[in-house]
Amino acid sequence: MSRNYAIITFLVCVITISVYSCKTVPAKEVPADTMQKVFEEVKTPYKYGVVLAAPDTTKMADSPTVFRMNGKWYMSYIIFDGRGYETWLAESDDLLHWTTKGRLMSFTENTWDASQKAGYPSLVDIIWNGTYEPMKYENKYWMSYLGGADKGYEAGRLGIGMSTTADISKTEEVLRFPAPVLSAIDDDVRWYDNKTIYKSSVIHDAEKKTGYPFIMYYNAAGDSTHEGHQFESIAMAASNDMKQWKRLGDSPLITKGRGICGDAQIVKMGKLYVMFYFGYNWHDGDHSAFERFACSYDLINWTPWEGENLIQPSVGFDKQYAHKPWVIKWNGVVYHFYNAVGDKGRVIALATSKDLSK
Repeated sequence: MSRNYAIITFLVCVITISVYSCKTVPAKEVPADTMQKVFEEVKTPYKYGVVLAAPDTTKMADSPTVFRMNGKWYMSYIIFDGRGYETWLAESDDLLHWTTKGRLMSFTENTWDASQKAGYPSLVDIIWNGTYEPMKYENKYWMSYLGGADKGYEAGRLGIGMSTTADISKTEEVLRFPAPVLSAIDDDVRWYDNKTIYKSSVIHDAEKKTGYPFIMYYNAAGDSTHEGHQFESIAMAASNDMKQWKRLGDSPLITKGRGICGDAQIVKMGKLYVMFYFGYNWHDGDHSAFERFACSYDLINWTPWEGENLIQPSVGFDKQYAHKPWVIKWNGVVYHFYNAVGDKGRVIALATSKDLSK
């Protein structure tokens, strides 16, 4: 009798645990008035202009990441020259005038990432109006990157690689892991990222809101299509050690079910997280690219801004695309770096919250 009672008690406990573990807590939506305050804080109506371009018009500059070390500003960016991506570094004293220093990642032969190495410094301070300094982990600086072997513009199956360096402010080739840390052929691949994976952004979450200290936001394309075209969505992965990465969730964080949602950057304003990202081809007949944002209290559930674009094509140098954000606030001014495509080719441009052109 006591044995049967023990079994029954055990089963009741299992069922109870299962019920509670499967309960879903409703996502906490960010109120409209809070979203409006964020928009007023981050908007940059003044287009300063082009701040960095490739060395000649046959090449394209892309994807800025801005950070600060030792009293100077640095920008990693990528150049496409026809073969693929290499990662470069520039330096500035004032965020307006930039000098190219050299390469961080170059083409190689017979590696999984031979022709594509688009790097994005990791663990940069996400605090709004903070230090913007990259954090060391295991006494090294880290940089994730888009990698691939095929030649061409984002050609073939791409994956996310990881690399380290003793000093990310110096133009020395970083040390790359021998294989991707996230790819479209992983065992835990999802429907939204089983074709190819693009840009990544890795942050440190000291509060471990997801249960992990390191979070990766990335955009990827999978099985689903819209009118025969694969669309890109923003998803997330997590890690305890920056080396082994696990996808979180079974659905994208940000998606339109068409076009592109991509190139997330995370900042933290008090208890609120803000994700800057870009959109492309969200509506029939609109093939422009533009900047958006979303907000979250937990890094997982995001409320998209429904108002006007942060930046959109409006002048000659960005008349086609205004996208791929990196946004900071420094000395009372918001600086919104972005990739502009227009009459100057593909370049890095800047918009600001105050008119700095005078």
